[in-house]
Formats: sequence, C-alpha cells, structure tokens
Amino acid sequence: MKKVVTFGEILLRLSTDMGERVTQARQINMHYGGAEANVSISLALFGHDVYFVSKVPENVLGAAVESHLKSYGVHTDFLLRGGDRLGTYYVESGVGPRSAQVTYDRKYSSVSQLTLAELNWDEIFKDASLFHVTGITAALAPGMREIVLYSLQKAKEYGVTVSFDFNYRAKLWSQQEAAETIKTYLPYVDICSCGELDAIYLLGIAKAEESLEPVEKLTYYYQKITEQYPNIKYISSTFRGVISASTNTLQGNFYRDGVLYQSKVFQIDHIVDRVGGGDAFAAGVLHGILKGLAPEELIGFATAASVLKHTVYGDCNIFSEDEILSFANSAPGRIVR
Repeated sequence: MKKVVTFGEILLRLSTDMGERVTQARQINMHYGGAEANVSISLALFGHDVYFVSKVPENVLGAAVESHLKSYGVHTDFLLRGGDRLGTYYVESGVGPRSAQVTYDRKYSSVSQLTLAELNWDEIFKDASLFHVTGITAALAPGMREIVLYSLQKAKEYGVTVSFDFNYRAKLWSQQEAAETIKTYLPYVDICSCGELDAIYLLGIAKAEESLEPVEKLTYYYQKITEQYPNIKYISSTFRGVISASTNTLQGNFYRDGVLYQSKVFQIDHIVDRVGGGDAFAAGVLHGILKGLAPEELIGFATAASVLKHTVYGDCNIFSEDEILSFANSAPGRIVR
C-alpha cells in the first residue's frame, strides 16, 4: 500500500430533511465531512495507507471525528487536539428547480487556529507517495495559506507527488484572494483539479473562442495551464448537466500529455445527496494515478465513483474499488444477485 497524506478541515454537517428549510426544521441529520477527509476515506477504502492531518477540539465532537475516520481505515496519528470548536455547516437539500443551499459556521474552528510549529512535516511526509490538499483549507484563515504553502514546499523536498484541488468557495474568500494564493501554490503541484471557470477567473487565462466545442475549450484551457506550469502532469474536472436538483448528467475529464480523455456521460436520477461528489471523483482520479491505470480506465472509474456517491447520504463515498468497477461496467438499475 502507498502512503497518502491529506491535510484539511473536517466539519460537522447538519442537514435538514428533504423539502425542509433550516428556518422551519425541528430536527436535523448529522454527518461528518470535508473535502480532504472525504478523499481520505475513499482512498482508504480503495486500499491505500491514508493519514489525515488536521486539528479538532478536545471534546466529544473531536472524539467522534476520530472514530469516524478510523471506522473507514484512515490513520489519525497526525490529528491534533485543541482549539475552541469543530467547524459546522448546514445543508438544505435541493428539490426540483430549487438548488441546495450551504451555510457555513466555521470561523475560529480548531484547524483555522493551527500554527506551523504544531505540525512535524518531516514525520508526516516520511515514506509518503502522495499529498492532497485543496483551496478550501487555504481559505480558512490567512495563517492557513502560509501553512499550505509550506506543506507543498516540504512535500516536494521529500519527493512526494502533490495533488491540489482548486475547490473555490466564494463564501470563504474573494476571487482575488484565491487567485493570488493559488498562483503561489501551482509551481509545486503535479496533479491539479480545476475547471474552465477556474482557468478564466483565478488564473487569468483568456477566454477560448465561443465557436469551439466544450471539449475543445477545455483542452485549450488545460494546454494554457500546462504552458504556464509545466510541472503539472495531470488535470481533471467534470462536465455536469443540471436538469433539476434531483437529476443531473455527469462526464469526467482527464488531461495528460496534451490529450484530453473523457468518460461516458452518466445520467444520475434520482440524486440522494450531491455533497461530496467532487471529492469522490478526485479520489478516483488519484487512485487511478497511484495504480498506473490507463487514462480511459482511470476517468471511467473516477466518474463512476462520483456517480455512486450521489446515491448515498453523507459526505463520504462508502463504495469499494470492486463495487465501483462493477457499477462502471454494468447496466444501471439492475439487481446485483
């Protein structure tokens, strides 16, 4: 098994029942999640040796987080205890034409108060093969931007492959803040997850000709990114078609050596929970790279993983590699006996 390190915030997610708004809810559903934690769980279920780096409060919620991660095989050796609180967020599920709504309550969370001196990155990256982090972690506090940059630099010192997911969240930081910060990270990145809008609005790449087909446009943006940052070897994203909040289409994109590979188009009907679908896709891409899968096989697996995530409640994807492969190669909706 290859050692994988992820770094980020895990939160308590509080969700209303389908059709209810937070303002009218009298009961709430609890899950634990967060971008890097979700990726950690998927990769652990795929058989990798995964370590999650973070900080949680020294209370019952911190203990619950540790139990949650361990239950899926994620190592918590570098899960620090301390600080004031576990970040939370509230989710109103989308229904029909109404989109899902997310409300954050994560200021002054334990991980956002983290200092560089608290983490022993030499120990963390010892024998590691892959490091994954997202823009969400950098957006939590000004000090976190410096810690993320230091972690990327340290990972490269140890020869660790670096994965960075833009994961831009307008509710956490401004477009300008994100652009300025992410540009300092990309020289250390090997695997990048970003889409067309990220290329235009965060990296300042000129818009492609409107006459181009979507696949041609995305190829153009990825070519421009790798011209600016030749260290980036792989780039991935998805094309999502929104028919309604409960019916979407999804197609995966994977760019390597100047070629864009695409999965088939999946139709997801009925969506149970869309949250974490992007993290399931990212984990699928990373798994494929770690295993050395052919690009066509890799992007098919990653997209199938994301599609399956849409069918279960909670942030994390709880399907095994075999289950995802079986789904990717079978007709949808049939009974598996």
